Amino acid sequence: MTTPPHPALAGGPVYLDYNATTPVDPRVVAAMVPHLTAHFGNPSSGHGYGTRARGALDGARARVAALVGARPGEIVFTGSGSEANLLALRGAVLASGRPRPHVITQATEHPSVRESCEDLRRWYGARITVLPVDGDGLVDPAALAAALTDETVLVSVMAANNETGALQPVPELAAAARARGALFHCDAAQAAGRIPLDVRALGVDLLTVVGHKMYAPKGVAALVVREGVALEPVVRGGGQEHGLRAGTESVALAVALGAAADLCVREAADGAPARLAALRDRLRRRLDEGLPGRVRLHGPADARRLPNTLNIGIEGIGGDVLLAGAPGIAAATGSACHSGVRAPSPVLTAMGLPGGRALESVRLSLGRWTTEAEVETAAAALLAAGAR
Repeated sequence: MTTPPHPALAGGPVYLDYNATTPVDPRVVAAMVPHLTAHFGNPSSGHGYGTRARGALDGARARVAALVGARPGEIVFTGSGSEANLLALRGAVLASGRPRPHVITQATEHPSVRESCEDLRRWYGARITVLPVDGDGLVDPAALAAALTDETVLVSVMAANNETGALQPVPELAAAARARGALFHCDAAQAAGRIPLDVRALGVDLLTVVGHKMYAPKGVAALVVREGVALEPVVRGGGQEHGLRAGTESVALAVALGAAADLCVREAADGAPARLAALRDRLRRRLDEGLPGRVRLHGPADARRLPNTLNIGIEGIGGDVLLAGAPGIAAATGSACHSGVRAPSPVLTAMGLPGGRALESVRLSLGRWTTEAEVETAAAALLAAGAR
């Protein structure tokens, strides 16, 4: 599939922050514009304007479902990945009716999951178990099996980590959870559209897909809810989205997510994951050659990592200092600054990295418009900054 150049990236820094957000594909914009202008109907209306909107919404649902091997009726549109995660966690816990439900997650989970778990503990008396990860950031399925009890309502483990790209062993984890009668939720925000996903093969009950991680606009996401799974609604009202999220749907944003999903399906068939993996590995190789013995990889070194993600540290230089010395690159560190003091990434800390090494980390995430020339430009800039 030929990908036209993106006008927003022309003349700017080399963009290596696709895990933070992706540029909206112009083809996605073209698909949604008619639903911001001529096709304005309410999809719940019974007349022709509403029927057109309903058809577009149904089409979008089918395209998102096709991306992850779900049925169209299992797709619930939400306003963000965080909202989808909230619907999965809060919805499952409240629908269980358990007086003290048990929820299991893991140490490197996204804050929207970790903090929702904390809210469930504080507001509803849920018991929360946070599983550790190994040095690659992966959960041991045996550890999950040991933590499960008859009171476990839900297990929530992400598909791919946003900082390191580590791919969790979701099929094994989901099988362990469901063997004990627990639901399994998977936040696939970073994985959907980047690697093949099939909810049946994964064995998950709930799965989160996020638009702005796959070239759709911010403000739209979806939760896959396996047929037969009961959830308490996030918003009550007019019964939209199978009664789980009331409010008139944004047809334009749903269409955008559907168009983005369709492009990802076509791109995967055209070999995009392998292309990105080759560019990622070329970037790492150039850094290793230019700074021998100083470049450290964070996360799995093998195929258990997203094809577009490279999290590295250069020994002896902070990640923030490295990127400040390479202004021609737009990338991210995993650290946060509080009152002038930098705090190491909680993800890398959970993986056992000492604070100093964690502060050296930078995340270089590639995407649809990354080229070989950009990889060479980025490598040269990082090598120059790292050699200072």
